[in-house]
Amino acid sequence: MTQHRNRRVILAERTTGLPTPDLFELVEDDAPSPGPREVLINNVYVSADPGMKGWISTARNYASVETGATMNAFSVGVVVESNHPDVAEGDVVAANTGWAEYAVADPDRPTFRKVDPALAPISTALGILGINGFTAYFGLLDVGQPREGETVLVSTAAGAVGSAVGQIANIKGCRTVGIAGGTEKTAICTDEFGYSRAIDYKSTDDLDAALREACPDGIDVYFDNVGGDILDTVLGQMNLHGRIAICGTAGTDSWVPQPSGLRPERNMLVSRLRMQGFLCFDYADRYGDAHADLAKWVGEGKIRYREDVAEGLENAPAALAGLYQGRNMGRQLIRVRPDPFA
Repeated sequence: MTQHRNRRVILAERTTGLPTPDLFELVEDDAPSPGPREVLINNVYVSADPGMKGWISTARNYASVETGATMNAFSVGVVVESNHPDVAEGDVVAANTGWAEYAVADPDRPTFRKVDPALAPISTALGILGINGFTAYFGLLDVGQPREGETVLVSTAAGAVGSAVGQIANIKGCRTVGIAGGTEKTAICTDEFGYSRAIDYKSTDDLDAALREACPDGIDVYFDNVGGDILDTVLGQMNLHGRIAICGTAGTDSWVPQPSGLRPERNMLVSRLRMQGFLCFDYADRYGDAHADLAKWVGEGKIRYREDVAEGLENAPAALAGLYQGRNMGRQLIRVRPDPFA
């Protein structure tokens, strides 16, 4: 058995605000050894996700990373040691291993799956054919339940999840309107991802009026990645029996103390709205169905995607900080080592 030296990024300090590079530390030590029914993965790509703000927050959240631990992240890499009968050395796999060159994973967990490098670039296993695509697929189709001819509004519409939501809604025969920050991102929404309209929230002083002009027949489904003031505004324009899928809360810098704002209950009562939070992990037993549809749509050219790849594990913290500054222009990934399949 070969002993590998490992580099990984640990969380040095939790925070109540946005992630900054100084909260993390790059360490070097020996790679772990896989136990019974475990595998050792040499990662090629790891992810930087908007949800990481919550994972390192002191506020209550669905997941958290403790100080001194490897920063939690999704990854795709190659198995170099296997103690599992269904996984062989050399298999390409996606897992939840963290910001590390080498990491142990449990193939029996629902977040672990094999990746076919002949189907698409392996990086897509962390994007449109992985966590982002699954989030868009289930959040829109299961929670939003769009019907042909309806208006679907999406925030962070140029992002990895939002761009997929808009394109899936188009496939289902809906009219799509996106909200994004900056002229470049709004142009990407319409020119590349097929949105009917896109609103630059950074350049308007009256989002309510901009939404009414872009959505003259009201909004039937709102896929919300930001929460905050934008959600407050959208609630007043939802149609009767509208559906709101809560995917993220990127519009709030901190949840300590708990922020206050417009109360939604009046709009929800009058328009009989349904607002539901969800995580794609809720649908882990159906990932195969989502992957089949998404791969088909990508292959047919009905879904396009973008990736923004930072080079080197040491640049993962800066890449994460850039997410909250709007610097990325696609799914934010970090290339840990050269991609052997590129």
